Amino acid sequence: MGHVFHRDPRTRLPVAVTGDGVYIIDSKGKRYLDASGGAAVSALGHSDPEVRAAIKAQVDRIAYAHTAFFTTDAAEDLAALLCRRAPAGLDRVIFVSGGSEAVEASLKLARQYFVETGESRRIKFITRRQSYHGNTLGALGVGGNMARRAAFEPLLVGAAHIAPCYEYRDRQAGESAEDYGLRVADELEAAILKIGPESVAGFIAETVVGATAGALPPVPGYFARIRDICDRYGVLLILDEVMCGAGRTGAFFACEQESVIPDIVVLAKGLGAGYQPIGAVILSGRIHDAITSGSGTLQNGHTYMGHATACAAALAVQRVIEQRNLLAQVRRRGECLDAALRARFGDHPNVGDIRGRGLLWAIELVADRETKAPFDPHARLHARIRSLAMERGLLCYPMGGTIDGRNGDHVLLAPPFIIEEPQIAEAVTILGDAVDAAVREIQP
Repeated sequence: MGHVFHRDPRTRLPVAVTGDGVYIIDSKGKRYLDASGGAAVSALGHSDPEVRAAIKAQVDRIAYAHTAFFTTDAAEDLAALLCRRAPAGLDRVIFVSGGSEAVEASLKLARQYFVETGESRRIKFITRRQSYHGNTLGALGVGGNMARRAAFEPLLVGAAHIAPCYEYRDRQAGESAEDYGLRVADELEAAILKIGPESVAGFIAETVVGATAGALPPVPGYFARIRDICDRYGVLLILDEVMCGAGRTGAFFACEQESVIPDIVVLAKGLGAGYQPIGAVILSGRIHDAITSGSGTLQNGHTYMGHATACAAALAVQRVIEQRNLLAQVRRRGECLDAALRARFGDHPNVGDIRGRGLLWAIELVADRETKAPFDPHARLHARIRSLAMERGLLCYPMGGTIDGRNGDHVLLAPPFIIEEPQIAEAVTILGDAVDAAVREIQP
């Protein structure tokens, strides 16, 4: 493979050479239906002419100008678009190069806010198990993906972890969805009181959990209680919508569907749809004003923040989504994907749960539907499914450790917003074949 240090150096990867809508084509001419958007990134597929033209036009003007000296029309226009779409009160934006960097910036922003407002004892963050917030050390430190944390644990700043909102596994018999949601949300209050309210800076959560636990949507009322608890103790609510935001769930911000307004919300992935690397932190005017009226300086800078070409690409992506009314299409195609998954896997002996929202869906695999017992993690069922699906021309996003970081397998689907119904049928058919073949390998 040459001199690139790949994620898995033992695997020989095909060479991607071109894109055709929802397909990627390799150097041998094989076509792959991208039913996961990479990792919920490729909202517009791989060959949108308007976005490519906007990138070229920006490079022809100016590709990059350092934000210590200049702003650009691309950055200003993109920020205006995001604030126009954002929930009330979120009216300032920081642009960075991706999701991990955006989460890192949000943590530093929360800390600086409390330093500026005279509450410098607030240094602790609370988050949830089976969450993922990025691969930088700060983001890993507040994340709940145990496998990705393990090697770096001695380097991480600790965070308190509470239960995820994981209805399939954790709702008790006889407990309503709403009562379950209130019960697990109240773990936040218990954690705040244990740490000491004067020491807690923020609570960070994925509005809809992405890859670590597999498209877990919150139950009704969960985030309303979380918002109430944060307000009661002066804790900032940070919502990580790196994967589930920018239209992925059928609303531009997933928190709109919960009728909850965070203090900070983080976007990436679908924001630039893979055409350029970009992430965004959108924050309340209250936080912005505290810093500007205090020290007057944001204590977070990166060389490529506010990158003109990245902002131009993301602006073009979002304008295309708006002009083509693709959020409505996400909702329609999401219903189609839901129906197709339930038709293929609803009675499958090894699929325990089908869940999701918009175009972010997952199936959770089980050895026994009645007991919900997972497969032996040593079988690496998720990896087998990924390989068998790719052999058949399908890109999906399986992961292991769904339940607790070690046990459980799921497959995530997050296709481009432009996917058509026949392509959804194709994706689910191939996935079904791959799942059946993988299960046969470990349960002959």
